[in-house]
Amino acid sequence: MSEKIKYINASRYEKEVLQGGNVIVDFYSTECPPCEALAAKFEPLSEIFGNDITFIKIFRQENRQLAQSLGIFSSPTVLFYKNGAEIGTRLSGSIKRSELLDNIRLLLPEERFEQLLSTIQPITTYTDILILGAGPAGLTAGIYAAQAKLKTIIVDTQLPGGQVQNTHMVSNYPGFVKPVEGFMLMHYMSEQAKEAGCQYRVAVDVTDINLKEKYITIDGIETIHAQKIILATGCSYRELNVPGESEYKGKGISYCATCDAKYYEDKHVVVIGGGNSAIEESLFIAKFASRITIVHQFDTLQANKQAQEKAFANEKIAFMFSHEPRAFIKNDDGSITIEVENLKTGSRQHIKCDGVFIFAGMKPNMFSEDLQNNNGYIITDEYMHTSLPDVFAAGDIRYKPYRQITTAVADGTIAAITAAKELEEATVAV
Repeated sequence: MSEKIKYINASRYEKEVLQGGNVIVDFYSTECPPCEALAAKFEPLSEIFGNDITFIKIFRQENRQLAQSLGIFSSPTVLFYKNGAEIGTRLSGSIKRSELLDNIRLLLPEERFEQLLSTIQPITTYTDILILGAGPAGLTAGIYAAQAKLKTIIVDTQLPGGQVQNTHMVSNYPGFVKPVEGFMLMHYMSEQAKEAGCQYRVAVDVTDINLKEKYITIDGIETIHAQKIILATGCSYRELNVPGESEYKGKGISYCATCDAKYYEDKHVVVIGGGNSAIEESLFIAKFASRITIVHQFDTLQANKQAQEKAFANEKIAFMFSHEPRAFIKNDDGSITIEVENLKTGSRQHIKCDGVFIFAGMKPNMFSEDLQNNNGYIITDEYMHTSLPDVFAAGDIRYKPYRQITTAVADGTIAAITAAKELEEATVAV
């Protein structure tokens, strides 16, 4: 624990924060994985900038009234103050070191900021197994590798959980008789990997990667060298590349119903897509929205029959088949107008709604041309070996026929067992 950090309660807020000059305040909670991920960055930065900036932590659960008066309802939330005035951008959830530094820069003269930044010393770490990605495949690989008494580090640019973190309910994972919330399933996996001995580097920026030399650099500071690397970077949401999409992402356009459906209570929502994700998430959104219009490019839905039946039976949901969006336009009242084209006639019309959810499939998070791949998905053998020595791939990043949580878990198991066996054989040979 850093000696540069002050822990205060609401009674000291005015003196320590509003009258404290340059101040950073972290509202944290207990049993909060994002808070733990932030602490790994907050404390080192306090050692570097702590003589010029006061670093403060406030336990949100015991200072709820103060937090709510400031509009803070989740942990962690970080605020930045200069002479009593809040400046910069509030940060919450998956907070990266680079985001903290962007705001710290606003508190100090540029020359002083650069001077302190230059004092940061690079770190070199060595590990047996380096896993990129903390979804089902990466966490499972971590559990097996750590239980094999191998030093194992899991790295992710987000918090542990992968895409499952944003899945409303998982109803087909073995061992759970009743559906389990996606974030809870991944919480169990993450805690199990941690208990097994895995080290985490999450909510970080990967600033350099060399798979041939088997190392990565995170946040521009720590370079991690590994004997074996397991790639479990999964997939990310596919964008439509329609005018207005990038501008209004997070400002009326979303790719995650679990994250944002709650903001559309009694509102009209448009869903783009007709596969499993689009229809299942539409059923979840229907718990909040008053009306849903599903815009789909084909004449029929591609979702599983059970989900289709539920959607067709839901009186809140209407369908526009054989249509595609051509533009998203933000209105002065905050609503969004979608220009859609009828693919059969070529005619266009406008739909006004309160929010848009896009479910257009997934794309692989591929980052190296050194690996043999098929449309960006990494090709492996049955032991999860890639085309590079000592580099494995597991989960949705692999080229394979089915992408499910269970298949990702299986891939992670095989990759970790194979890597562990090869390391043991190499030790014996020496």
